[in-house]
Amino acid sequence: MNRTLHKFIGDRAFYKMVLTIAVPIMIQNGITNFVSLLDNIMIGRVGTEPMSGVAIVNQLLFVYNLCLFGGVSGAGIFTAQYFGQKNDEGVRRTVRMKLWIVAAITLATTALLLAAGNELIALYLRGEGTAESAAATLLYGRQYLLIMLLGLPPFMMVQVYSSTLRECGRTILPMLAGIVAVFVNLVLNYILIYGKFGAPALGVAGAAIATILSRYVEAAIVLVHTHRHKEQNPFAEGLYTTLRVPLDLTGRIITKGLPLLLNETLWAAGVAMLTQCYSVRGLHVIAAQNISNTINNVFNIVFIALGDSVAIVVGQLLGAGRMKEAREADNRMIAFSVMCCVLVAAVMFLLAPFFPMLYNTEEEVRRLAGEFIMITAVFMPQNAFLHAAYFTLRSGGRTVVTFLFDSVFIWCVSVTIAFVLSRFTALPVTVVFTFVQLGDIIKCVIGFALVKKGVWLRNIVA
Repeated sequence: MNRTLHKFIGDRAFYKMVLTIAVPIMIQNGITNFVSLLDNIMIGRVGTEPMSGVAIVNQLLFVYNLCLFGGVSGAGIFTAQYFGQKNDEGVRRTVRMKLWIVAAITLATTALLLAAGNELIALYLRGEGTAESAAATLLYGRQYLLIMLLGLPPFMMVQVYSSTLRECGRTILPMLAGIVAVFVNLVLNYILIYGKFGAPALGVAGAAIATILSRYVEAAIVLVHTHRHKEQNPFAEGLYTTLRVPLDLTGRIITKGLPLLLNETLWAAGVAMLTQCYSVRGLHVIAAQNISNTINNVFNIVFIALGDSVAIVVGQLLGAGRMKEAREADNRMIAFSVMCCVLVAAVMFLLAPFFPMLYNTEEEVRRLAGEFIMITAVFMPQNAFLHAAYFTLRSGGRTVVTFLFDSVFIWCVSVTIAFVLSRFTALPVTVVFTFVQLGDIIKCVIGFALVKKGVWLRNIVA
């Protein structure tokens, strides 16, 4: 029994090491999501249509965000392992590769959203509701989208630098920059949405302007500090003397990274498709999902940060060739993440009926939002395990496996369940949502088998 416990429970030094990495990520994500929650409440108090328009556009931008994440993650596998080898030039080359990847994704996204933004927003407006409400939601969404596109360049640069700093074990700077940015965003939101201190009341447009200005502030802090402290960040030394990446490394990053990029893109598109399936039940579902997702993001920071920590800790151990330690650390970090989320989920479940009351919206929207939050809380420990398992597989470069595990699963199982139940049954949307979550039990079984088998125990930079 003691040996079993020792396998899943580490000593004080182990948890101190994990929390040293995870807590700054939690703080940054926590503050970011908490301010996003306040932003959401501010827009929600303007009205249901503005809130729904912003929610739909953010769902589309979520796909872009995860494309960037997938793009930098492929190179990031090599970054973490090169850092474990103390190979600064290797880290530098992976950063250059990230720059090429995010620039291509950002240009393609901007072109797509400018050309087909209205049509993409309209996909979510086909459920029950009045024509006037749908038209107003489309108008607010289009207005918000056009301004938000101006914030993509600084956002992509922050992703390149922050991901690299974290993979090198430096999580404080991204955290501090994120904290400053979210408070800038919060203050500007208050001023520009409601027209305080003599400013015009811009509503949805004010929210978008506040967001992009905060992103430029965050980018300035991260980039300037990184390059002014080259002794702490050796990869910044000579980073832009060339943007060339050796062909052999480019090929290896593309081989490992393309499945990750496709995975994140298809997974995010799958999430967007799930939302579209739920929206068939009416426009009020979009507003309820928006409220639910906002509070979920605040509570999800625990397992998200611990999942990121798995990629960093395990990736560095694999790069150093310490396979036994990597397996031990992984087992303990997965167990720790699940146990933490049992406690977090209990708090979230208790708060579920009260949070939607903060919004100026219909009673039906509040009721649905509360039910969505409670269902998500019940399945949070399951999601914590899946998140940690995904990063475990990714840390060893098993990107094809993660592609099958993540995006193929969501399209073949989750989207299929949602599509069939939303189109061909009269089940309430919360029941459809529950069945989609239950489908992930299959994914848990697959993830457990893959992690236990140790298919991820590989050094890919040796």
